[in-house]
Amino acid sequence: MFSGLVLARGRLSARPRPTAGGGLRLEIAPGAGLDGRLPIGASVSVAGVCLTVAEAGAQSVTLELSPETLARTTLGDLVEGDIVNLEPALRLGDALGGHWVQGHVDGTVEVLATVALGDQREVAFSLPEDLQAFMVEKGSVTIDGVSLTVAHCDTDRFSVALIPHTLEITTLGSLVVGQRVNLEIDILSKYVHQALASRGAK
Repeated sequence: MFSGLVLARGRLSARPRPTAGGGLRLEIAPGAGLDGRLPIGASVSVAGVCLTVAEAGAQSVTLELSPETLARTTLGDLVEGDIVNLEPALRLGDALGGHWVQGHVDGTVEVLATVALGDQREVAFSLPEDLQAFMVEKGSVTIDGVSLTVAHCDTDRFSVALIPHTLEITTLGSLVVGQRVNLEIDILSKYVHQALASRGAK
């Protein structure tokens, strides 16, 4: 479980390596801020995707991606040198400053527009039809591992407002139109939707 508050940005320190099962192995240099938080077996959110540390070295960690992860996320597009958002799993007693994030990506969406608002920025994303029922204005959403609030929501798109701090410490500051990002819907909205659907509500 994560909160969507990015603690560090990591850099792919080597070219992704294919595995025998059709997956990939990523080697990431986590940078400062995560000392002691990524031992072998630890869970870590990488660009919003929950992965397990397979190897832990002095300067980098290695993570293994399954074919399912590659099919549902943007991680298969990463190349050596790319920067990703990192968050270790929550520990008992950690503050929940964002919202409940599982690291289970629901799909990828496209950046449709970016608008500068002084030192802030509003970014609009596409919204797939199968996820429209879960998105509400002022609700929570996770983009590439970052907990955000939905500023506006239409039938086929939604937007978020990014403050200077978020633009500075996460990869969202470099988003460009046409880029695809990982989207995770708020888990609470999924449970509510399922409960209502089981009672015949539409």
